[in-house]
Amino acid sequence: MRAEMTLRRFGLPVLLALALLHALPVAAQLPPPGLAPRGAAPPAAQPLPPGAPQGVDALLNRNDPISTQRLGTATQAEGGAIAVGPLGDPMRVPGPATAVFGATLFNRAPPSPADTPNPNYVLGPGDRVSITIWGFVEGSVQSIIDQDGNVFIPQVGPIRLAGTRAGDIQRVVESEVRRVYAQQVQVYATVLSTGSLGVFVTGYVRLPGRHLGAASESVIDYLARAGGVDPGRGSFRNIVVRRGGRDVARVDLYNFLLSGSLPQISLQQGDTIVVAPQGALVGADGSVRNNFLFEVAGRAMAGSELLRLAAPLPAATNAVIRGTRGGQPFARYVTVRELSSAQLLDQDTVSFITDAPAPTVRVSVEGSRIGPSVLIADRDASLCTVLDYIEVDPRLANTRGVFLLRPGLAQAQQRTINEALDRLERQLFLAVSATTGVAQIRASEANLVASYIQRARRTAPEGRLVVMDRSGRCADVRVQDGDTIVIPERVETVLVGGEVRAPQAVVWRQNMRLSDYIEAAGGFAERGSSGSVMIRKASGRLILDANEAPEPGDEVVALPMLDPKYFQIGSDLLNVIFQTALVYRTFD
Repeated sequence: MRAEMTLRRFGLPVLLALALLHALPVAAQLPPPGLAPRGAAPPAAQPLPPGAPQGVDALLNRNDPISTQRLGTATQAEGGAIAVGPLGDPMRVPGPATAVFGATLFNRAPPSPADTPNPNYVLGPGDRVSITIWGFVEGSVQSIIDQDGNVFIPQVGPIRLAGTRAGDIQRVVESEVRRVYAQQVQVYATVLSTGSLGVFVTGYVRLPGRHLGAASESVIDYLARAGGVDPGRGSFRNIVVRRGGRDVARVDLYNFLLSGSLPQISLQQGDTIVVAPQGALVGADGSVRNNFLFEVAGRAMAGSELLRLAAPLPAATNAVIRGTRGGQPFARYVTVRELSSAQLLDQDTVSFITDAPAPTVRVSVEGSRIGPSVLIADRDASLCTVLDYIEVDPRLANTRGVFLLRPGLAQAQQRTINEALDRLERQLFLAVSATTGVAQIRASEANLVASYIQRARRTAPEGRLVVMDRSGRCADVRVQDGDTIVIPERVETVLVGGEVRAPQAVVWRQNMRLSDYIEAAGGFAERGSSGSVMIRKASGRLILDANEAPEPGDEVVALPMLDPKYFQIGSDLLNVIFQTALVYRTFD
């Protein structure tokens, strides 16, 4: 009410000037009298008390039940439940899982048949080997293992190699040659290539049929030649190798994807690889490292198994289970601990989220300071408590001008301004003119007001919160996450601007009055008014009192004098400017 009375007294000039100023602060409610004043500056810098936390450590005693107890409802700093992505994958945005786990295994081109087998490959008929002998006798042979599993070496005889590991061929051949020539003979044996096999790949693959490859190749190589497992229909966990009408091996690709293990099986001519239908799928998304659809080995998956596969991030505290039970939609909200004992069925999705309020808030410190620029405080810590842990040099810091910058407050101010401007814009375009002359006047006014509206929309409020009163007392407000405490530098000047002839900084003197500073800046300009002067304190507090004496660091603004008779819609404009000014500034 006091602000409104002041505005009425100064009239339209004050209102127009205030509306065009940049984002201005809101005042916090000050504590009742009796709190210790913070205005007196001690003679030397004040360090933190011994044992007090500094920097990013907690400001309050974590063992104090009063400081850790959470009272009231959720605040803006807490926000709602969120899903965060892993640090190592900045391009991934947490969202619903759409890819089947393991599907990328077959994104590469089909492999060409390997010429040289791995050491664990078991030799068989059709494999090609090279054997060289020198010393007492000499000879070299490149031969294919026959159907009996033998290779014939002149002057030595047949040597059985079928069933021998490729890595053991040197030892086996050398042992057989030593039976004939005990000494003075050296042997070198190696596998040149393996025989080509025709293996049938069928079931839920993209390209079922007969595929050629080497006997040394794995089940994965033949699946890749068949286009891989169909991720929409085929199973990654139930793959069977059949030989002669019976199952000789069962492959679970999850064992390979997670631990690198595959069944040790040598494929033979005419073997069949069958991919079974896809099992139940359970999706994991949100705050997880593995954002995939996971196949269930049986009819249901334990929550603990999903936790192992999805690998939730440390920030994940809760999970939302969605699915169908008995033909009806099903949803359940659980903690991560409770999820481990839950049973998950086909087509269930589990969204991991961060839904636990942080016990601390992060506060930045800017301006004249000695200590760290970031402080971590309890969520219920007050500004006065936090200020006690900020080390400053009282000779340099203006502790009476401390203020807060709060992002949430800036957003609220911007919404209020936009709503007021929207109302003004509607009134501007819906106004009815009785005569042509009035219509022309309104058109001219509309252009002027539209220009003002555009400038006002581009104005970005800074979210300043005034927390110091005239005596330098701190408001007992609670700090919020993301707040910035600004400590202005102590100066010995008063800035004079606005409608004066020579805007400048004037050295502060105790005996100078407001009019003296105006005169020091050349006096009022033509549009200036002796009755419309505003003092802006370092903390952002505004004073519209001509009898107030400026202090060091203040800004004196001479406001313009305008005649409202030129505005047909002056009352509408005044109303909007009044609301905008109340959002931006608080008058004292």
